[in-house]
Amino acid sequence: MKTIQIRTFLEKDFDTVQQLNEQQGWRTLVERGEETLCAWLNSEPALVAVADGEVIGFLRGLTDGSMTLYICELLVKESHRKQGIAENLIRTAHECYPGTRIEVLASQDSEGYYISQGYRPFYGFRKTVEEV
Repeated sequence: MKTIQIRTFLEKDFDTVQQLNEQQGWRTLVERGEETLCAWLNSEPALVAVADGEVIGFLRGLTDGSMTLYICELLVKESHRKQGIAENLIRTAHECYPGTRIEVLASQDSEGYYISQGYRPFYGFRKTVEEV
């Protein structure tokens, strides 16, 4: 098994992050590349998982540092899934803000994963810029 390093996002990682977004079908993030980069540069925590020098996963979060840590995006390259990388990204993010609760923005595709990890569902809404 390869050694996986979790580290802070660097701007040089952005092209790979966007490739992963595109592979996942997250079109809005890809189409709004400038805003997406701005979001990454202004988010905390912003982490990447690296294996053999290649970014294979990422987590972008937002926090107040005291009460809540929102996980906005969490993605692991398909060929590296089911190896504990997502859990390691979440654990590392939470270690930065151990007093916070974790809130995860999930999709229908990822709902089962989070439930299997002990998260409980909660109800929320989303409205994108195009809909305003």
